[in-house]
Amino acid sequence: MNQELFLRRRSKVHVPTGTGGATRAQVASAVQEVAAFQCVLSESLIEQIGMLSATELKYWLREIIRVLRRRTGAHVHHRPFYPDFPEQVLKASEAELYLNAVMHYLTLRRLPPTEHARPPMLEGNFISWVIESGSFAEFESLLEPLVSSRTSLSEEETADVVWFIRNYKSDVFRLLPEIIPFREIRAQVGGALIMHVAGDKRVDTFLERNVETATDVLRLAVALSGGDVSLATASTRFKPMKRSMRRLFLQLLDKIPNAAEDVMRHAERWKRLAEVLHPGDYADQYPHALAAITAARRNEPPVTFNSRVETLLAQRDIATLMPILQSRPGEFARRLDVTLRRAKETDSVLEAFEAVAAQVSSPVLLQILAQVRAPRPLPLRAFTPKGSFAKVFAIKDHREPLTPEVLARAARICDDALLKRFASLPPLGRCFIDPALSEYRVPLAQRAASKALRTLVRGSQLPIPDTRFIRLFLWWKNGRGRTDIDLSAAFFDANFVFKDSVAYYNLAGYGGYHSGDIVDAPDGASEFIDLDIEALVEKGIRYVVTSINSYTEQPYCDLPECFAGWMARTDTASGEVFEPRSVFDRIDIASDTVICLPFVMDLQERRMIWADLGLTSFPRWNNLGNNLSGVSLMLRALVHTPRPDLETLFDLHVRARGERVASPQQAQAVFAPDQGITPFDTVLIRSQFL
Repeated sequence: MNQELFLRRRSKVHVPTGTGGATRAQVASAVQEVAAFQCVLSESLIEQIGMLSATELKYWLREIIRVLRRRTGAHVHHRPFYPDFPEQVLKASEAELYLNAVMHYLTLRRLPPTEHARPPMLEGNFISWVIESGSFAEFESLLEPLVSSRTSLSEEETADVVWFIRNYKSDVFRLLPEIIPFREIRAQVGGALIMHVAGDKRVDTFLERNVETATDVLRLAVALSGGDVSLATASTRFKPMKRSMRRLFLQLLDKIPNAAEDVMRHAERWKRLAEVLHPGDYADQYPHALAAITAARRNEPPVTFNSRVETLLAQRDIATLMPILQSRPGEFARRLDVTLRRAKETDSVLEAFEAVAAQVSSPVLLQILAQVRAPRPLPLRAFTPKGSFAKVFAIKDHREPLTPEVLARAARICDDALLKRFASLPPLGRCFIDPALSEYRVPLAQRAASKALRTLVRGSQLPIPDTRFIRLFLWWKNGRGRTDIDLSAAFFDANFVFKDSVAYYNLAGYGGYHSGDIVDAPDGASEFIDLDIEALVEKGIRYVVTSINSYTEQPYCDLPECFAGWMARTDTASGEVFEPRSVFDRIDIASDTVICLPFVMDLQERRMIWADLGLTSFPRWNNLGNNLSGVSLMLRALVHTPRPDLETLFDLHVRARGERVASPQQAQAVFAPDQGITPFDTVLIRSQFL
């Protein structure tokens, strides 16, 4: 049993069968300790821990508290440069702030702790997490939705899948479906099975069922070597293989018809893999595999699907292009926009797409639906490249507009295809859908999602609690050498024009206060920023962008640990500087980048926009009206890019297989931010609703 995994995925924990003896006072003490992390135990869970002995309760509670500490960031010691933050910053003159910073830069010494005790934290009217009791069967049921996801897994989710395979070994097959729908997950599961369940014949059976293309074989090899199975980043350094493993890979490749074209899509990677596979040693056994790899080595590409499509698009020969695109419906869907813009007669394109729309995956149809239903004209065009860390590019939209009639028909085609697909699923009965779900995005590609206290989708907007102050926090520890990570907040008005920032070089301004710059963290270091929401709004600030910069340019993935988050505080002077029960979100910063933009606050709408973006070069704080670049551009792209929302997705399901009702009390199924199926149930949504 992995209590951390169970608690994180389902907000449930397992209680072993106890021998009894724990007193009411001991149980009450356990409930109180958990409450310090903004959590409450359910009534049934309290009854179960009451059946434990005092010793059993002690060890059970110790494990749960350890998990809750790490989830909120309370497992480390938080000591900012100004220990009595924010009072010391508010009272100090600019000269004092400057001299203290110079002293630290020269000597690396920090200010000593203050002697007076801080007053107890004023309670805020904030929602608590309810922890329920869970069984072994419920814990084991976590695996199937993960591997049945129809979109990519995050690094944390992949680690959870590997945990099950590593610990269950051959017994894991009773928890796995026969066919895994998403190809990247097939490779991740197949690689883990080869590594941890070697010798079981069911591994071969699994691979035969789930490896269908040459790229599937390549992804499997990449997974075994610890590479990026999306194949979006640099080539993988393949690890040496035993003879049995080489034969397995060549056998899988040899059975694939017309493998040469697929191999040529990633010719350079196959050349590197061939150095490990030695296909010439098995020329008689696997001749088709050898022929496909030889074509890549000789750079003898056949005429490919993509080359034919690009040539015909350039020639605007849409009549010849249509049957070619229809042979690959998913590619047709991704190229629908450019095909419509280059066609003289859009009706023929839409008719051809309508004929194959039922074969296009739900995530792709939902993305098209969001694009064609977006208000026109689009403020900009944003691109989020496929890869292992999140980044975004945007440009002005100079394309000729599509007519409202074309957009409406494209929307109807996608809508009809999704309704027909969802109608084949089990009925939902009476359903309540909270309109607030329109602010939450559908979990599509999660490969670049960071580990966080709550699993969110980039672009989702969460309400900020009814509080005046927000406290941002950052904690990190040195990597191989001195490591300086900086927490800053940039302020923008409603027109995305940069106004000011609070950072190590500007500790106070515009209603924001910084806890002081720390440039060395051998034992860990914290930085905080307090934001007075009322003061910022009065000065015309709408957006606050949280930025985390590696000043010494070590990538975050090279650090032992680095995380950030935000707290809701009723009063900044009460309570400890870091209070676990006030933490609303925490995110691990572990990307191969030097800048991270974890979240953005929309102060006028009182919403937190989940960003989770990584950058490889320093952004420029600029006036967006003069230059669409830097952080202001990413902010605008985050706010304005059309993305599928959860209300639309669930409404499609209910229209297809249920009845929408006006209140949760009337419903058999509830879809809402805080009950029933919520936006945080990303694994469930990706496996059962996409």
